[in-house]
Amino acid sequence: MGKAEAAARYAELPLPTTTEEAWRFTDLRGFDPDSFTAEPEPGLFQTESILPELEVAGWAEVSETGIRVHAVPSIEGVRFEPLDENDPRLYSIVGWDEKFAAHNAAVWQSGLLVHVPKGVELQQPLYVRIANSVPHGSLFWRLLVVAEDGSRFTLIEEYTSRTPDLEGYTNAVAELFVEQAAKLEYVSIQNLSRETWHFATHHARVERDAELDWVAGGFGSKSGKIRIQNDLSGPGATSRVTGAYFADGEQHLDYDTFQEHIAPSTESDFAFKGALRESARAVWRGMIRVEQDAQKTNAYQENRNLLLSPEAHADSIPGLEIMANDVRCTHGATLGRVNREELFYLMARGLSRAEAERLIVRGFFQDVLDRIQLEPVRDALGAALEARIPQA
Repeated sequence: MGKAEAAARYAELPLPTTTEEAWRFTDLRGFDPDSFTAEPEPGLFQTESILPELEVAGWAEVSETGIRVHAVPSIEGVRFEPLDENDPRLYSIVGWDEKFAAHNAAVWQSGLLVHVPKGVELQQPLYVRIANSVPHGSLFWRLLVVAEDGSRFTLIEEYTSRTPDLEGYTNAVAELFVEQAAKLEYVSIQNLSRETWHFATHHARVERDAELDWVAGGFGSKSGKIRIQNDLSGPGATSRVTGAYFADGEQHLDYDTFQEHIAPSTESDFAFKGALRESARAVWRGMIRVEQDAQKTNAYQENRNLLLSPEAHADSIPGLEIMANDVRCTHGATLGRVNREELFYLMARGLSRAEAERLIVRGFFQDVLDRIQLEPVRDALGAALEARIPQA
């Protein structure tokens, strides 16, 4: 039922244009999602990961040919398996009311269910790699996560491509349910090829006294949009989203973040930092919305960009929509160029320009990296950010 409805909705919704506020800085002219029709060859391809060899409790691989679950956690009741199209929670927080979400709902075939039962704590992370490998092909991916009451675990998803110049279209949806007093650490790293269009909607619902700690890393893709929404649905719910991105060449990264406070005494903290080189562009649009009953809300959002070349450009649009009167909401956005005095100081001490820039970039990102609890992920993201500065 869902797929037919979604397909009809996808067909009737026009491709977004820059006349729409949410798409004002992301121009999709020249992009046709229906043109990526190349068929995959059988078999899954090995792709490079920016993460070190992690000790994991379960892992799966997704490509245009489907999903393969290589290892599952040995704890009874934990489900780490292909997603059933009839799962009752499917589409309940991301439906098909937007062009790209509708496209995903209409045609996805590769999906993963991660369901951790009440009170279960996984010591090692779960990992899934989503890799596109078909020139002019499309990859649709769907994730459904249920953290039952009091459970604790980490899930890492990494998007990558078989070759750095692969032309493709990827479309992802994640629905995350963090139930009472559960703690979910969710890491989503996008490292797709420079010629892949990437659209994603990640939406979480956080219940009473539950905690969501989210890391979004952005390094790859040509253009597109990533939506991140957290609904703080139960009293005492907290969410923290940490974003780090680096773009160069002609890359265009667009993040749309939404902090939706529904219940009283909830807390959200979104911090996004990006560095841009050459002619790269970044867009960040953040909204904190506090519903009428959500008194004692504490919400924070910030976006800071470091421009490493005169041609790089960033747009930051923070927003507040507050219906309650006893709240604390703050936001900040800054744009800065590399401080010439810092650069001169470091180079005067014998560093090359590239080494000096790497050090400045590391310093710029350090406070967001410090927010990442998982040490191997923190180290890998730091290394990936530094690696984007060319060697002298």
